[in-house]
Amino acid sequence: MGKCCKCNSRLLCMCLLPCMMTGHLLVYIMVSIFVTISYTPPKITIHYIAPGISANSTALASYPLGPFWNLRLEDSALWNQLQHAWDRQHNPILRGNTTGIIRNPKAKVLSEIEDECLSDCMSQCSVPRIHGLDSFPKQMRAFIRSMHCREYPLLINQPGMCRRNSSSYDLDSPLLVMAIKSQVGNFENRQAIRETWGRSGLVNGELNKKGGLVRTVFLLGRQDSSTGPHPDLKNLLELENQKYGDILQWDFRDTFFNLTLKDLLFWHWLQQYCHTAIFVFKGDDDVFVRTGALLDYLNKQWEEHDLWRAYTNETDMNLFVGDVINNAMPNREPSTKYYIPGSFYKGMYPPYAGGGGVVYSGSLAFRLKKVSERVRLFPIDDVYLGMCLHRLGLSPSHHPGFLTFDLPEADRGKPCAYKSVLLVHRRSPNEMLTIWKRLQKMPGHC
Repeated sequence: MGKCCKCNSRLLCMCLLPCMMTGHLLVYIMVSIFVTISYTPPKITIHYIAPGISANSTALASYPLGPFWNLRLEDSALWNQLQHAWDRQHNPILRGNTTGIIRNPKAKVLSEIEDECLSDCMSQCSVPRIHGLDSFPKQMRAFIRSMHCREYPLLINQPGMCRRNSSSYDLDSPLLVMAIKSQVGNFENRQAIRETWGRSGLVNGELNKKGGLVRTVFLLGRQDSSTGPHPDLKNLLELENQKYGDILQWDFRDTFFNLTLKDLLFWHWLQQYCHTAIFVFKGDDDVFVRTGALLDYLNKQWEEHDLWRAYTNETDMNLFVGDVINNAMPNREPSTKYYIPGSFYKGMYPPYAGGGGVVYSGSLAFRLKKVSERVRLFPIDDVYLGMCLHRLGLSPSHHPGFLTFDLPEADRGKPCAYKSVLLVHRRSPNEMLTIWKRLQKMPGHC
């Protein structure tokens, strides 16, 4: 009798087990279906509107649903049309299909415009065939007329800046080249930088004192005469250059929309005269940098890259660091200097590092130079760098020490507030000198 009970219990268990498993499976399937139906994808938050937008403005740009570079989705704006034509031209599959590039009359006009502009880039690059050019603001019209011009002669050069025999330091290459965007009349800013965070020479780190060789150059165009009469500062600039030997000046108008040219022309200069530089800092002449702390950070990055290179034989370093801005929209506020009309550019911006300053590796600088030959010039230099990075398949890295939107107002005069800062924007020449002196006496308890 006992044996029969045991047998019946086992049989019952064996019969119920598949039913239980099937029941659990049905419950799992029902829960999965419910979760799938009730799930709502997260909304893309607009992290940032390009600088200068009014807080009350609702004039946001439309943006494509696909990746940034899929500009065919927004092909009604001038920049998008020009870039799309270039993408087709450089596409190895479509390169032989010349009819594809001028399939419609609008593209044919763009091709004619480019031929005309490239024929004589050193003269005034006129584009009379662009329909509606007069509808653009004056600054944008000037940019469009010269946006195909990328080569300008050097008026002031420093060919020996990075040569070994140009200094008393027994070092083959600079650890850091600091390229500061300035203007002819900003004498005070340049002098304050030389006396504080932008000193050329052997600079110590803050923590391990390792530091490295730093070379600083200032990137200038010529004075913009279109904004009104200005005193002729050419002789003063020549005297400044004779004393310090750190000015690079090119023969183009130094306007806000031409800042992108300084990146392109500096990359060309770097490759020709300072190709052994390990890192590059690109910044404005109204920022403050804790150079020693920056060198500590860069030395650590270089050591990690050396270890990585030993295992992978990867020589290129993809470092690009700054205050990264994602999901940014073009500024559609006509009263601001950052205004980008929808007829010129449509779409979101790619991730880019905001104004003030960024740091990237020297090897990446040369790849940026190369890829920039396939990216149409854009009037906002920070965004253009993001476009070139995106074209390389890279993204900028965010570093919380890059404060391009400044410290809280209550902390700006406190030395200890700068302990974790690598860069802060903006500071006047007097503020640079004051902060620098205070940081040299920073209390140990910070």
